[in-house]
Amino acid sequence: MFIKNEACSITNCEPGVARKVMGYNDDVMMCEITFEEGAKGNVHAHPHTQVTYIAEGKFEFTVSGESRIVSKGDCVFMPPGAEHGTVCLEAGKLVDVFQPKRDDFI
Repeated sequence: MFIKNEACSITNCEPGVARKVMGYNDDVMMCEITFEEGAKGNVHAHPHTQVTYIAEGKFEFTVSGESRIVSKGDCVFMPPGAEHGTVCLEAGKLVDVFQPKRDDFI
């Protein structure tokens, strides 16, 4: 029921990108993603709905061919199957919520 950030293991993804799976069940998953400035979340797609909250920093996101710059307090919605990726413009953290959970992350 209560998850301490320091108890979550870190998975290194692309260079300069690290992920912590914060909590999940079969229906939903939340992750904290830390980016160094200039790091990229490579363009990809998956069958999950994803909502990303920008907790810190500044990012350029591209979703289904449309690019926007987002920063702390903004949100990005990715429907199932939408190609998406990001470039970190200022070091930061994202909070990703997936529905259903990402089995490939556990």
